[in-house]
Amino acid sequence: MNQSTTRIISLREVLSRTSMSRSAVYALQKQGEFPKSVSITERRVGFVESEIDDWLKAKIESSRKEA
Repeated sequence: MNQSTTRIISLREVLSRTSMSRSAVYALQKQGEFPKSVSITERRVGFVESEIDDWLKAKIESSRKEA
């Protein structure tokens, strides 16, 4: 049986993985060009790890096509 696990990662981990600043992440979200965060509690948000991974893969593929 294949079990799928959804993992929520912190903004800190997203910033580390993408090498972007907090303001850049939120600006891209506002433009609809970055995965939306998920509200975990009133004061805490996270990101779906697979969505961040997919976004990164798309950016890599796009940059390879341009080169």
